[in-house]
Amino acid sequence: MTGKTRKTIKWLVVGLIILLIIIQLIPVKKDNPPSMTDIKWDSPQTRSLARRACYDCHSNETTWPYYSNIAPVSWFLSDHVHEGRRHLNFSEWNYPKTRQDRKARSMIRQINEGEMPLDSYLWLHPEARLSGSEKQQLILGIERTFKVTPPPPGSAGSNHGEEHEEH
Repeated sequence: MTGKTRKTIKWLVVGLIILLIIIQLIPVKKDNPPSMTDIKWDSPQTRSLARRACYDCHSNETTWPYYSNIAPVSWFLSDHVHEGRRHLNFSEWNYPKTRQDRKARSMIRQINEGEMPLDSYLWLHPEARLSGSEKQQLILGIERTFKVTPPPPGSAGSNHGEEHEEH
């Protein structure tokens, strides 16, 4: 490696370090607004499973880990949590019954299909990983808690309109 190449690499590293320091100054919204509702879960087990696997992204009770203060990771986490809350927020569960049914059915479908919790969340939160029996227990608890009614005739088995509403 020539002296010029070493000097170029040195300045690139210094520039990258300076950039990483500067981006730490960009504010990131990490909030936990007050909860508007307190869901009356069908059992303490359902409540515990939902809190363990869902609440960090789908409630106003997010536990913000230390790495949520380090950019650019903080940007991803903040966006992820706020997007999750936008789609489903247990702390603001004041929907009309038909919307509750859609959201509950969507939760059930996503848990069944392994879409939730997200793999990217489970990498750093292995405690949120649910066993097969825990998934079934959570699904049954969601059905009982929200008294899920079957889809209207003609839409049985269809998730029309749900796929894009919740994640």
